[in-house]
Amino acid sequence: MAEGNVWEAANFASYYKLNNLIAIIDVNRLGQSQETMFGHNLEEYIQRLNAFGWEVLAIDGHNFEEIDRAFNLALNNKSEKPFVIIAKTIKGKGVSIFEDKEGWHGKPLKREELEKALTELGEVDDGLRFKLRAPAVRSDALVAHDPAEPDVVSPRLRFNYKIGDQIGTREVYGEVLGKLADNNPFIFALDGDVKNSTYSQDFKKAHPDRFIECFIAEQNMVGVALGLWAMGKVPFVSTFAAFLTRAFDQIRMSVISKGNIKFVGSHAGVSIGEDGPSQMGLEDIAMFGAFPDSIVLHPSDAVSTTKLLTLLVAHKGIAYLRTLRPKTAVLYDLDEAFPIGGSKILRQSKKDILTIAACGITVHEALKAYEMLKNDGIYVRVIDCYCVKPIDRKTLQQSSNATMKQLVITVEDHFEHGGLGDFILAALADSKTKVVKMAVTNISTSGTSAELLDAAGISAKHIVKKVKSFL
Repeated sequence: MAEGNVWEAANFASYYKLNNLIAIIDVNRLGQSQETMFGHNLEEYIQRLNAFGWEVLAIDGHNFEEIDRAFNLALNNKSEKPFVIIAKTIKGKGVSIFEDKEGWHGKPLKREELEKALTELGEVDDGLRFKLRAPAVRSDALVAHDPAEPDVVSPRLRFNYKIGDQIGTREVYGEVLGKLADNNPFIFALDGDVKNSTYSQDFKKAHPDRFIECFIAEQNMVGVALGLWAMGKVPFVSTFAAFLTRAFDQIRMSVISKGNIKFVGSHAGVSIGEDGPSQMGLEDIAMFGAFPDSIVLHPSDAVSTTKLLTLLVAHKGIAYLRTLRPKTAVLYDLDEAFPIGGSKILRQSKKDILTIAACGITVHEALKAYEMLKNDGIYVRVIDCYCVKPIDRKTLQQSSNATMKQLVITVEDHFEHGGLGDFILAALADSKTKVVKMAVTNISTSGTSAELLDAAGISAKHIVKKVKSFL
């Protein structure tokens, strides 16, 4: 109850009048290393939950008649408020060795202590006294199950994107997801009070009954998404990429739970410009990429964003899609395919001296650099690594082998560690290819997108300089 996430959830539940929700607080006084904040002072919990708009009932947690009465009252709750049972209990009750004593949290009993404890507890009704050790279960056997098994095939979406059009990848998110939801009743969208920046507001306009405003409470937003998944829904969670870091533990627990949640982080990198460093997501790829079996996508234009969102609906598991604040030119035709695990070679020739691998905004910087180098008679290969994880090792290796230097320069609007460069380094570690990383190495400031990309050393002119350093 000292965790902020608990109070985010309490606030959310009363705001939405979730009177089918029943919470039980086991007030047993003891934490791990000392007494909890309020110990056995039930009045502190009663006042707080009342203030948060809950129906509150305090009971003796060892009195079965009070427990039974509390459950009946909670199940027949006629108010519009969620219901909480605050139960005062004694930790380790019935065993003199550790009843209401500190220093026993998570500590196993010795054999002689176990025998004494079992003797003091006496016989139990279900015959489990001598079956206290259950057989170990492999974690991979605990695969979560989608109750509804949503297998609705996403439609083939058609938009009026034309090559060269300037469109922000964040701008297409809500509209595309809304159209996908037209044919898929399982899709839900959640946002943390930035829907006019993430453009999830477009989903809300199309499907207000399947949009959930979670306000600025990202930890609870992830918890709500996990609950929706447990009900067989396909939740999409959107906020600024930087704000998702606040919910790292909830995302981590969703991974452990084998959850099927899609995260969309907008305002990624220094390219957001004037909003400044507090709003810049620069560690998000590292965060999501660290999880086993996660998918990390960073499209560079409206078409690739649209196609990848379509694939995410059918994908099972934790996935992250990174979107941009600045408008970027449409690079691809609407018939282009973007398989998960793939990449796109945008420029190549038999004269290429090395490969430039980029994602998101730096794809456009790499293309500018290509033109500048070409004017100087220098040819390079440019790859759009729209799928950061799993990285397209095959294409990268083939491209490297086809160039004179067998060198890959990675360019990304992300901190140096844990981003695109490290995924490519790992993928090519057993080859003769040399990998050189260009990434954000300092805390940024406020300015225009172009100014900040340049200050971070990842703009077109810096790419040109880096390429020429290897000639």
